[in-house]
Amino acid sequence: MSTIDWIILVGTLAFIVIYGVWKTRGSKNLKAYLKGNNDAKWWGIGISIMATQASAITFLSTPGQAYTDGMRFIQFYFGLPIAMIVLSVTFIPIYYKLKVYTAYQFLEDRFDLKTRSLAAILFLVQRGLAAGITIYAPAIILSTLLHWNLTLTNIFIGLLVIVYTVSGGTKAVTQTQKQQMAVMMGGMILAGIMVINMLPQNIGFIDALHVAGKMGKLNVVNFEFDLSDRYNFWSGITAAFFLFMSYFGTDQSQVQRYLTGKSLAESRLGLIMNGLLKVPMQFVILFIGVMVFVFYQFNKPPVFFNKVETEKVASSNYSEEYKELDAEYSTLFKEKEAALYGLVEGVKEENATKIDASKSTALALQTKSEGVRTKVKELVKKVDPSAETNDKDYIFMNFVMDNLPIGMIGLLFAVMFSAAMSSTASELNALASTTTIDLYKRSIKKQESEKHYLSSSRWFTFLWGVLAITFATYASLFENLIQAVNLLGSIFYGTILGIFVVAFYFKYIKGNAVFIAAVLAEICVIIIHYLNANNTAPEWLTMGYLWYNIVGCVLVVIIGYILQTLLPIKKLA
Repeated sequence: MSTIDWIILVGTLAFIVIYGVWKTRGSKNLKAYLKGNNDAKWWGIGISIMATQASAITFLSTPGQAYTDGMRFIQFYFGLPIAMIVLSVTFIPIYYKLKVYTAYQFLEDRFDLKTRSLAAILFLVQRGLAAGITIYAPAIILSTLLHWNLTLTNIFIGLLVIVYTVSGGTKAVTQTQKQQMAVMMGGMILAGIMVINMLPQNIGFIDALHVAGKMGKLNVVNFEFDLSDRYNFWSGITAAFFLFMSYFGTDQSQVQRYLTGKSLAESRLGLIMNGLLKVPMQFVILFIGVMVFVFYQFNKPPVFFNKVETEKVASSNYSEEYKELDAEYSTLFKEKEAALYGLVEGVKEENATKIDASKSTALALQTKSEGVRTKVKELVKKVDPSAETNDKDYIFMNFVMDNLPIGMIGLLFAVMFSAAMSSTASELNALASTTTIDLYKRSIKKQESEKHYLSSSRWFTFLWGVLAITFATYASLFENLIQAVNLLGSIFYGTILGIFVVAFYFKYIKGNAVFIAAVLAEICVIIIHYLNANNTAPEWLTMGYLWYNIVGCVLVVIIGYILQTLLPIKKLA
């Protein structure tokens, strides 16, 4: 990067951290530290909710997801607006009525302490791991691109977040997320405009859409019902709905965002704002990835997007084989480029025969190109058996570094760091709140002063930050980072949501029954995931991970009802 890029990157991050510390210094009590004195307005709540969800994984992985798999990932968010409406009507009013600090406080009033503690622990496990991934996601990519040490990059990101989150608590998180969201969306929209402007002069925006569509990248909606398919209309509107109900309704990292509202109405409006804007926001990010794909149809892309690994191959005993494959890839690219120009001409001429012939040729050449890429990945593995051959998450930032002008590169790196910081800060804040309120204050130190609990919250924030950095240091790439986070959530969210669903809608089921049901349901979900991950699941249990959310939730309700009905009421009261 140039000096100007470094100035933009460092200046942006320094401003966010310093502003967060200065603006929120001096929290005097637990309410100020954990709930921000309940002075947040609806638009601030909405921004904070969106910023919490939009981690660096969103901006690194989503464009790469679109590049390789098209727009169909957008279906994952179809259930989100519905979930926001349901939560606004059901969950939020109860939280406000009880004046809780955490979502799990409600469970003790409804059931008992052990059920509250179980839900809190399930949250701490999955969100604690997710916080590590949230740090690791940008660190692994940015350390590679900037040639930084991975461990030091993890520590750098983690410490930036710890500084202002420990200092200002919830208010610091909310305040800094406003700046972070502005940087994130401003940078991505500018990048999207620039990639469209960088297309060849004879390829207009409409032509780009035709190319993307004919190459199968504008596959927005798929109505085919298939449990094994991760992303279709039915999984988005049903399974993902359950995921979002749990994430926004029971996950403290989100609940804490709207518990800071000045009133019930402000919190509801904040959630609705998220429901209205999140799908368009995700559409824009995916669309940028599709435009990057189109750009690389007329500008030769790397044969493998992790250039550090290809440099290793180029300097190894396999260098000649790699050069031959790269040359073959270049030849296929030129042939495909010619076919796509023919496709564009066919569209302009409204020549269906020419369109079909060009499309068939381009798709066949694309398949051959992917075959060459597979061979290069095999070479990467031969040179370094520990290397990750999935390069989806490197696509967008490689495009940025290779093609965008000075200044924009620094801004886009600032986007990634800002996104990592915004999500991680919310997670650490929520982890500390849950640890303090649901475990430490409730079960360990019950009669301490307000000052003691305030100090404890700060220390728990720091400790969770250290644990997240530690986990990030030992993490590894999944098939796709954004899928990794959603998978981790899906394993736990269904069970947690099931507990809350029983609490709200099944008054007949009592504490012991729901506790046992939750434990059994979580075990079942883990087993189902294990079988699917190892491709050993019977056909009737084969499913995409989004369906785990429904399975976990439904199992808690059914098992809880059966236990409450069949076993002695005295034991399950």
